[in-house]
Amino acid sequence: MARTIPLLIDGEWRQSRSRELIEATDPATQEVLALAPKATTEEIEAAVASARQAFLEWREVPVPERARLMLRFQQLLKENHDDLAELLASETGKNFADAKGDIWRGIEVVEHAANVASLMMGETVENVARDIDTASWVQPLGVCAGITPFNFPAMIPLWMFPMAIACGNTFVLKPSEQDPLTPNWLAELFIEAGAPKGVLQVIHGGREQVDALLTHPDIRAISFVGSVAVGQHVYRTGTAHLKRVQAFAGAKNHMVILPDAHKDQVISNLIGSSCGAAGQRCMAISTAVFVGESREWIPDLAERMAELRPGHWKDQGASYGPLISPQAKQRVLRLIAEGKAEGAECLLDGSQCRVEGFPDGNWLGPTLFRGVTPKMTIYREEIFGPVLICLEVDTLDEAIALVNANPYGNGTSLFTRSGGAARHYQHAVEVGQVGINVPIPVPLPFFSFTGWKGSFYGDLHAYGKQAVRFYSETKTVTTRWFDDSPVSGPNMTIHLK
Repeated sequence: MARTIPLLIDGEWRQSRSRELIEATDPATQEVLALAPKATTEEIEAAVASARQAFLEWREVPVPERARLMLRFQQLLKENHDDLAELLASETGKNFADAKGDIWRGIEVVEHAANVASLMMGETVENVARDIDTASWVQPLGVCAGITPFNFPAMIPLWMFPMAIACGNTFVLKPSEQDPLTPNWLAELFIEAGAPKGVLQVIHGGREQVDALLTHPDIRAISFVGSVAVGQHVYRTGTAHLKRVQAFAGAKNHMVILPDAHKDQVISNLIGSSCGAAGQRCMAISTAVFVGESREWIPDLAERMAELRPGHWKDQGASYGPLISPQAKQRVLRLIAEGKAEGAECLLDGSQCRVEGFPDGNWLGPTLFRGVTPKMTIYREEIFGPVLICLEVDTLDEAIALVNANPYGNGTSLFTRSGGAARHYQHAVEVGQVGINVPIPVPLPFFSFTGWKGSFYGDLHAYGKQAVRFYSETKTVTTRWFDDSPVSGPNMTIHLK
């Protein structure tokens, strides 16, 4: 029988008292890998209380010492990289290369967190008035919390708690209940790196546990990554309870292809960015916009895309793995069926995909549509599967208008050999993350992850300088010092020495 995984509360791994357990299954076999408990109200209270108490000491730890903790942590992550990737692959279904990439992108953020000393430097102005100086100080908030999704169980927790803790806060992590083993191991390594008791807490559960964090009076800030509906709920509930919230939600990412682009590069990048990780990425390219004569490449795209083969993560020849759950697969199948019913031309249909030896896996073959219009369901909804839809327009300005009319604004890319066209696109498009001949333009950690419009609710984004601002307060101190002349008053003389 699968084991029930523990909670991390007050520096100790504890078995929950909850009788409500959530099965975490292998998406390729449906084998139950672990049982995640729905933390009780008392356990959540204990976790937050421990974090609040730990904050009183942690905020006083010198910034260089906090940075050195991150250096030790990133070294342990590197030493355990491949073993972590195997665990991550088994509970997400990602192929081994994708699993390693998930962990490595998280490591990059931890390395960035080790630079926190320079990121938390304030500002000073001497003589703002005669003999008066003003300085700003960057100070931590208190207890922060993070709610993370299934599709990046290493990277996204590592977006959150290292940056928050490096800034002097303490943190309560609520990982996805669908793949909780990887986040627990991250926490184990963080403790091994020397994290003091109570600085990081890990609780498990579902919506009830999320709501407990969103409404808890001692939690100052909430970070979230997930679906649109949940993102809106997190933002509304958290802000209604006077918390800072950054909520990363859905996406509909477009790649615009001009006729002067390099054809083979376009096709290779479209295939990888749409079907990699089974399309379960918020930065996946799910929509190709062919401009002018580039539409003639769609049959070649279909031919190349048909060569993809999903499979188990141990299969080195597999292009990608299964979807995370039977429910996720059924949702994508519904969208494929609706695309056909609404008149889109299905050039490649992966609905009946089977993988030998894994009859119970959540498999879906590569799927390609053309003749899609913005009114169709497969365009309006985020698919989150290995499905690429193609739209066709006559001009670059038409493509820009199409992208800008979409309610999401997470990522987009343009493939062209024209510098002028590229500059026009990157300036005019209303999307937070733009790639020029780069299909998935996720910024490195010294920038920030900057989705726009319906892809993000909040003001300050993840990692980079914006994360430091999100996880900190700015205090201004105005000072005036007098000379050594005595200060006299009724019945007193004070020498300021």
